[in-house]
Amino acid sequence: MKWFFILSFFLVLGIILANVWIVSSTENKNYHTLYNMPKNDVGLVLGTSKAIHGGKENMFFRYRMEAAAKLYKGGKVKFLILSGNHDSVFYNEPNDMKKALMSLGVPENVMTLDFAGFRTYDSILRCKEVFNQNNFTIISQPNHNSRALFLANELGINAIAYAAQDVPASYKTSLREYLARPKAILDVYLLDRSEYSSKRGIDVAGEKR
Repeated sequence: MKWFFILSFFLVLGIILANVWIVSSTENKNYHTLYNMPKNDVGLVLGTSKAIHGGKENMFFRYRMEAAAKLYKGGKVKFLILSGNHDSVFYNEPNDMKKALMSLGVPENVMTLDFAGFRTYDSILRCKEVFNQNNFTIISQPNHNSRALFLANELGINAIAYAAQDVPASYKTSLREYLARPKAILDVYLLDRSEYSSKRGIDVAGEKR
């Protein structure tokens, strides 16, 4: 029992320190307004579902698309890579993003779809290795941006992020992000996932082989 409490203490401490490290090391690259924000040719829009349980609109998706459109129209990016999950004919995050952005006035010809953005790590790494981008702007909500920026920095990518309007998160959503940050550290320091993430059954165009 004693060792259980000791191990639990160090586990919780490690999770807290991982979160502090990731947020503090990326906050100066996580922009909340367009003012004084550097320009990049490419913006990487991280995927999420357009609807939640019961078909209700996912506000994370809506605000993320609005942020991407704002960046493009504001001249902060010229092209957008839409990276998300496409694991069946019934679920296609990149295509949903494209339709939403077109409805917001973003031209189709400035968008590239990556259907293999199964995880944030996949999206960041594939943007570098498959789409040959080493300088880009990440677009998501503030907390998600912190983790994405950390991954990019540790993978040798010169990235900044634009924070979409946030959404009051449920306890479950907050806990998932809190635990995902230590996992991000494991991904870049202990797990060799580069070949898996960039090439697993997906060609350069993002289509399943």
